[in-house]
Amino acid sequence: MNLPNRKAFVTGSLLAMVVGAGIALGSRGFAHFDPALMGYAIGSLLAAFAVGYRFMVWAQRPPSRLYFKRGLHLLFQRAGSAADKVTDKVERRTSLPRGAGTLGRALATGFVVQTFICRRSFYRWIMHLCLSGGCTLAFAITFPLVFGWIHFESLPDNAEIYRVMVFGAALDTFNVHSLKATLMFNALNISAVIVLVGLLMAGIRRATNAGERATQTFFEDILPLLLIFAVTATGLALTVSYKYLAGRGHGLWAVVHMVTVVALLLFIPFGKLFHMFQRTCALCVARYKKIGAAGLRARCQCCDRDYASQMHVDDLKIVLDELGFNYRFATSSGELHYQDICPTCRRRLLALNQGRSLGR
Repeated sequence: MNLPNRKAFVTGSLLAMVVGAGIALGSRGFAHFDPALMGYAIGSLLAAFAVGYRFMVWAQRPPSRLYFKRGLHLLFQRAGSAADKVTDKVERRTSLPRGAGTLGRALATGFVVQTFICRRSFYRWIMHLCLSGGCTLAFAITFPLVFGWIHFESLPDNAEIYRVMVFGAALDTFNVHSLKATLMFNALNISAVIVLVGLLMAGIRRATNAGERATQTFFEDILPLLLIFAVTATGLALTVSYKYLAGRGHGLWAVVHMVTVVALLLFIPFGKLFHMFQRTCALCVARYKKIGAAGLRARCQCCDRDYASQMHVDDLKIVLDELGFNYRFATSSGELHYQDICPTCRRRLLALNQGRSLGR
């Protein structure tokens, strides 16, 4: 039997304990924790463990580990000096603003705006913004409420004035008939509508795009959309029940909604939705590319062209060795690595070797 990955198990356990401690401390010793939401809390703890476990397993893979290690190492180094440091050329110099600035831009473009999707397709960009933005808004509202970090209290002398309590401290007050109250009490409904727009666009694309239909699978592509739709639809059903049906069926919909939410949380670490955590590696990649572009350049051993950063080529050799791939071969001038040859010359060598194998 394969034993659990020790580092991953410890990471998952620590993350689950952090979430549990956050619930206990944020709810003031469970004073503001609603027992009716126990199912959501347990699902969150299990999902936290699973996310931490899988993330650490993924982060220990040679390519991911190198990107994270190198990205953190380069974060506080100037572009132009960090790459030289990697190749032992110049002394290291640090510069927090530049490193933090690159990280901030990568966070804004890679996580918030998602410009990398816009470059591929404007339709997909709007679709992803609706899905990611709506789900992020819903999670940002739901988790603090479920964990007891935020709750509302009416003033003793005026039941129409609500006070927003955050971690036990009064943060704001508002009238229940104000525009602020309408927006706050319907924020989840607003996020649900945004998500439904994204789901509709995703459904149309997966039903009409020939490329998507040829490559999509149920578990990786269809099931996540169904789970998100189930959470969104049952959440809106709760609103319809208490607003327009005088609460009829509210108890049943509450249970169904909790089941769908927990199912979605438990699915995240094992399916396509886990890429939201893998995108953290892109933050390191952005800094990595900037440092590499400003540092030493690798030149092809065949045509002497500049084709990549020397840091990237050196690190790629390390990863290939760790994965057990040996791309070194002997030449008349000594040993040569396949990564020391530019892509154009690689294609030429492939054609030449194919010709030789055919006797031409």
